[in-house]
Amino acid sequence: MSVLEQFSLAGNTAIVTGGNRGIGKGIATALATAGADVVIANRDGERGQKAATDIATETDATVEAIPADITDEDDVDQLVKATVNAFGSVDVLVNNAGIVRNAPAEEMTLETWSNVLESNLTGAYLCSKRVGREMIDNDGGSVITVSSISSFIANHPQPQASYQASKSGVDGLTRQLASEWAEYGIRVNTINPGYVRTDLIEGVLETDPEMAAVWYDGMLQEEMAQPEDIGSLAVYLASDAASYVTGESITIDGGYTVR
Repeated sequence: MSVLEQFSLAGNTAIVTGGNRGIGKGIATALATAGADVVIANRDGERGQKAATDIATETDATVEAIPADITDEDDVDQLVKATVNAFGSVDVLVNNAGIVRNAPAEEMTLETWSNVLESNLTGAYLCSKRVGREMIDNDGGSVITVSSISSFIANHPQPQASYQASKSGVDGLTRQLASEWAEYGIRVNTINPGYVRTDLIEGVLETDPEMAAVWYDGMLQEEMAQPEDIGSLAVYLASDAASYVTGESITIDGGYTVR
Protein backbone atom coordinates (compact mmCIF):
# COMPACT_ATOMS: atom_id res chain seq x y z
CA MET A 1 0.00 0.00 0.00
CA SER A 2 1.39 3.39 -0.99
CA VAL A 3 1.66 6.30 1.40
CA LEU A 4 -1.29 8.11 -0.16
CA GLU A 5 -3.40 4.94 -0.14
CA GLN A 6 -2.89 4.69 3.62
CA PHE A 7 -4.85 7.92 4.04
CA SER A 8 -7.94 6.58 2.25
CA LEU A 9 -11.03 6.07 4.41
CA ALA A 10 -13.01 4.27 1.72
CA GLY A 11 -15.25 1.65 3.29
CA ASN A 12 -15.19 3.32 6.72
CA THR A 13 -18.10 4.85 8.60
CA ALA A 14 -17.51 7.82 10.88
CA ILE A 15 -19.69 9.51 13.47
CA VAL A 16 -18.90 13.19 14.08
CA THR A 17 -20.67 14.77 17.03
CA GLY A 18 -21.36 18.47 16.65
CA GLY A 19 -20.61 18.04 12.97
CA ASN A 20 -23.10 20.62 11.78
CA ARG A 21 -20.78 23.63 12.00
CA GLY A 22 -17.32 24.95 12.82
CA ILE A 23 -14.55 22.46 13.54
CA GLY A 24 -16.99 19.56 13.47
CA LYS A 25 -18.20 20.37 9.99
CA GLY A 26 -14.62 20.85 8.82
CA ILE A 27 -13.74 17.40 10.14
CA ALA A 28 -16.87 15.77 8.70
CA THR A 29 -16.10 17.29 5.29
CA ALA A 30 -12.50 16.08 5.40
CA LEU A 31 -13.49 12.53 6.37
CA ALA A 32 -16.07 12.43 3.58
CA THR A 33 -13.52 13.74 1.09
CA ALA A 34 -11.18 10.91 2.13
CA GLY A 35 -13.89 8.39 1.27
CA ALA A 36 -15.73 7.73 4.53
CA ASP A 37 -19.48 7.52 4.99
CA VAL A 38 -20.28 10.13 7.65
CA VAL A 39 -22.99 10.49 10.26
CA ILE A 40 -23.45 13.96 11.71
CA ALA A 41 -24.85 13.91 15.24
CA ASN A 42 -26.12 17.04 16.94
CA ARG A 43 -29.15 18.19 18.89
CA ASP A 44 -30.64 20.36 16.15
CA GLY A 45 -31.87 17.97 13.48
CA GLU A 46 -32.59 20.70 10.94
CA ARG A 47 -29.06 22.15 11.14
CA GLY A 48 -27.59 18.69 11.06
CA GLN A 49 -29.52 17.78 7.92
CA LYS A 50 -28.44 20.98 6.18
CA ALA A 51 -24.80 20.26 7.01
CA ALA A 52 -25.17 16.67 5.80
CA THR A 53 -26.67 17.86 2.51
CA ASP A 54 -23.94 20.48 2.04
CA ILE A 55 -21.15 17.98 2.68
CA ALA A 56 -22.68 15.29 0.50
CA THR A 57 -23.04 17.78 -2.36
CA GLU A 58 -19.45 18.97 -1.98
CA THR A 59 -17.83 15.55 -1.62
CA ASP A 60 -20.23 13.14 -3.35
CA ALA A 61 -20.05 10.99 -0.20
CA THR A 62 -22.89 9.39 1.73
CA VAL A 63 -23.63 11.71 4.66
CA GLU A 64 -26.55 11.37 7.05
CA ALA A 65 -27.72 13.41 10.02
CA ILE A 66 -29.01 11.75 13.18
CA PRO A 67 -30.29 14.04 15.99
CA ALA A 68 -28.80 13.11 19.35
CA ASP A 69 -28.04 14.62 22.74
CA ILE A 70 -24.61 13.23 23.62
CA THR A 71 -25.21 13.80 27.34
CA ASP A 72 -28.16 11.38 27.23
CA GLU A 73 -27.03 7.74 27.31
CA ASP A 74 -30.21 6.50 25.64
CA ASP A 75 -29.76 9.01 22.82
CA VAL A 76 -26.17 7.89 22.33
CA ASP A 77 -27.27 4.26 22.22
CA GLN A 78 -29.89 5.03 19.58
CA LEU A 79 -27.35 7.04 17.57
CA VAL A 80 -24.94 4.11 17.38
CA LYS A 81 -27.68 1.59 16.66
CA ALA A 82 -29.02 3.75 13.83
CA THR A 83 -25.52 4.16 12.37
CA VAL A 84 -24.84 0.41 12.47
CA ASN A 85 -28.23 -0.34 10.94
CA ALA A 86 -27.56 2.10 8.11
CA PHE A 87 -23.90 1.36 7.41
CA GLY A 88 -23.02 -1.89 9.15
CA SER A 89 -20.33 -0.59 11.48
CA VAL A 90 -18.71 2.38 13.19
CA ASP A 91 -15.02 2.62 12.31
CA VAL A 92 -14.29 6.18 13.40
CA LEU A 93 -15.73 8.28 16.20
CA VAL A 94 -14.99 11.98 16.43
CA ASN A 95 -16.06 13.50 19.76
CA ASN A 96 -16.31 17.13 18.77
CA ALA A 97 -19.48 18.46 20.40
CA GLY A 98 -18.92 20.78 23.33
CA ILE A 99 -19.62 24.16 24.87
CA VAL A 100 -17.73 26.96 26.59
CA ARG A 101 -19.00 29.35 29.27
CA ASN A 102 -16.95 32.27 30.53
CA ALA A 103 -17.22 33.12 34.21
CA PRO A 104 -14.69 34.06 36.90
CA ALA A 105 -13.94 30.96 38.98
CA GLU A 106 -15.02 32.64 42.21
CA GLU A 107 -18.39 33.57 40.70
CA MET A 108 -19.16 30.56 38.51
CA THR A 109 -22.36 28.74 39.44
CA LEU A 110 -22.38 25.01 40.00
CA GLU A 111 -24.91 24.77 37.17
CA THR A 112 -22.49 26.38 34.72
CA TRP A 113 -19.63 24.18 35.90
CA SER A 114 -21.75 21.04 35.61
CA ASN A 115 -23.14 21.91 32.17
CA VAL A 116 -19.68 22.38 30.68
CA LEU A 117 -18.26 19.20 32.24
CA GLU A 118 -21.32 17.22 31.16
CA SER A 119 -21.17 18.41 27.56
CA ASN A 120 -17.41 18.31 27.03
CA LEU A 121 -16.27 15.38 29.17
CA THR A 122 -19.23 13.19 30.06
CA GLY A 123 -20.59 13.39 26.51
CA ALA A 124 -17.23 12.29 25.08
CA TYR A 125 -17.14 9.41 27.56
CA LEU A 126 -20.67 8.21 26.77
CA CYS A 127 -20.03 8.24 23.03
CA SER A 128 -16.64 6.56 23.41
CA LYS A 129 -18.08 3.93 25.74
CA ARG A 130 -20.89 2.97 23.37
CA VAL A 131 -18.85 3.11 20.18
CA GLY A 132 -16.01 1.32 21.95
CA ARG A 133 -18.27 -1.68 22.50
CA GLU A 134 -19.02 -1.76 18.76
CA MET A 135 -15.35 -1.51 17.88
CA ILE A 136 -14.38 -4.27 20.32
CA ASP A 137 -16.81 -6.58 18.51
CA ASN A 138 -15.63 -5.47 15.05
CA ASP A 139 -11.82 -5.58 15.05
CA GLY A 140 -11.07 -2.09 16.28
CA GLY A 141 -11.26 1.46 15.01
CA SER A 142 -10.20 5.01 15.77
CA VAL A 143 -11.62 7.31 18.45
CA ILE A 144 -10.68 10.99 18.12
CA THR A 145 -11.70 13.65 20.59
CA VAL A 146 -11.38 17.36 19.88
CA SER A 147 -9.73 18.74 22.98
CA SER A 148 -7.88 22.07 23.15
CA ILE A 149 -4.59 23.73 23.97
CA SER A 150 -6.54 24.59 27.12
CA SER A 151 -5.41 21.19 28.40
CA PHE A 152 -1.86 22.55 28.61
CA ILE A 153 -2.14 26.27 29.35
CA ALA A 154 -4.30 28.77 31.20
CA ASN A 155 -6.53 30.69 28.83
CA HIS A 156 -6.13 34.47 28.92
CA PRO A 157 -7.85 36.86 29.23
CA GLN A 158 -11.08 34.83 29.19
CA PRO A 159 -12.05 33.17 32.54
CA GLN A 160 -12.76 29.52 31.73
CA ALA A 161 -12.09 27.25 34.71
CA SER A 162 -14.83 24.80 33.73
CA TYR A 163 -13.64 24.60 30.13
CA GLN A 164 -10.03 24.06 31.20
CA ALA A 165 -11.02 21.29 33.57
CA SER A 166 -13.19 19.58 30.96
CA LYS A 167 -10.49 19.57 28.29
CA SER A 168 -7.80 18.37 30.69
CA GLY A 169 -10.20 15.59 31.63
CA VAL A 170 -10.68 14.67 27.97
CA ASP A 171 -6.93 14.20 27.51
CA GLY A 172 -6.70 12.04 30.61
CA LEU A 173 -9.67 9.96 29.47
CA THR A 174 -8.03 9.50 26.08
CA ARG A 175 -4.81 8.11 27.54
CA GLN A 176 -6.74 5.69 29.75
CA LEU A 177 -8.97 4.45 26.93
CA ALA A 178 -5.94 4.02 24.68
CA SER A 179 -4.39 1.81 27.35
CA GLU A 180 -7.52 -0.25 28.02
CA TRP A 181 -8.52 -0.72 24.38
CA ALA A 182 -5.15 -1.29 22.69
CA GLU A 183 -5.65 -5.06 22.82
CA TYR A 184 -8.81 -4.67 20.73
CA GLY A 185 -7.15 -2.67 17.95
CA ILE A 186 -8.78 0.59 19.00
CA ARG A 187 -6.63 3.70 18.76
CA VAL A 188 -7.65 6.71 20.88
CA ASN A 189 -6.20 10.20 20.42
CA THR A 190 -7.03 13.85 20.90
CA ILE A 191 -6.63 16.84 18.63
CA ASN A 192 -5.74 19.95 20.62
CA PRO A 193 -6.44 23.04 18.50
CA GLY A 194 -5.57 26.59 19.31
CA TYR A 195 -7.77 29.39 18.02
CA VAL A 196 -9.75 28.41 14.93
CA ARG A 197 -11.88 30.74 12.81
CA THR A 198 -15.30 29.34 13.66
CA ASP A 199 -18.48 31.42 13.90
CA LEU A 200 -17.91 31.68 17.66
CA ILE A 201 -14.39 33.04 17.27
CA GLU A 202 -15.46 35.36 14.45
CA GLY A 203 -17.99 36.88 16.85
CA VAL A 204 -15.28 37.57 19.43
CA LEU A 205 -12.97 39.07 16.82
CA GLU A 206 -15.72 41.48 15.80
CA THR A 207 -16.96 42.46 19.26
CA ASP A 208 -13.87 42.26 21.47
CA PRO A 209 -10.78 43.52 19.62
CA GLU A 210 -8.77 43.72 22.87
CA MET A 211 -9.21 40.01 23.52
CA ALA A 212 -8.44 39.24 19.89
CA ALA A 213 -5.24 41.29 20.15
CA VAL A 214 -4.07 39.18 23.10
CA TRP A 215 -4.69 35.99 21.14
CA TYR A 216 -2.87 37.21 18.05
CA ASP A 217 0.04 38.39 20.16
CA GLY A 218 0.58 34.83 21.36
CA MET A 219 0.61 33.27 17.88
CA LEU A 220 3.74 32.59 15.86
CA GLN A 221 1.80 32.58 12.62
CA GLU A 222 -0.08 35.57 11.28
CA GLU A 223 -3.49 33.96 10.95
CA MET A 224 -5.70 31.55 12.87
CA ALA A 225 -6.44 28.06 11.62
CA GLN A 226 -9.48 27.25 9.52
CA PRO A 227 -11.75 24.30 10.38
CA GLU A 228 -10.35 22.50 7.33
CA ASP A 229 -6.90 22.50 8.94
CA ILE A 230 -8.26 20.46 11.83
CA GLY A 231 -10.02 18.16 9.38
CA SER A 232 -6.74 17.21 7.75
CA LEU A 233 -5.33 16.01 11.07
CA ALA A 234 -8.52 14.06 11.77
CA VAL A 235 -8.16 12.22 8.46
CA TYR A 236 -4.63 11.22 9.43
CA LEU A 237 -5.65 9.94 12.86
CA ALA A 238 -8.61 8.04 11.41
CA SER A 239 -6.57 6.38 8.69
CA ASP A 240 -4.08 3.52 8.44
CA ALA A 241 -1.36 6.16 8.10
CA ALA A 242 -1.66 6.63 11.88
CA SER A 243 -1.75 2.91 12.71
CA TYR A 244 1.06 3.33 15.27
CA VAL A 245 -0.39 6.45 16.93
CA THR A 246 -2.47 6.06 20.08
CA GLY A 247 -2.83 7.77 23.44
CA GLU A 248 -1.53 11.02 21.97
CA SER A 249 -2.63 14.65 22.33
CA ILE A 250 -1.63 16.42 19.12
CA THR A 251 -1.41 20.19 19.22
CA ILE A 252 -2.34 22.23 16.16
CA ASP A 253 -2.13 25.86 17.22
CA GLY A 254 0.14 27.80 14.90
CA GLY A 255 2.85 27.82 17.58
CA TYR A 256 0.67 29.42 20.25
CA THR A 257 1.99 27.16 23.03
CA VAL A 258 5.64 27.35 21.98
CA ARG A 259 6.38 30.35 24.16
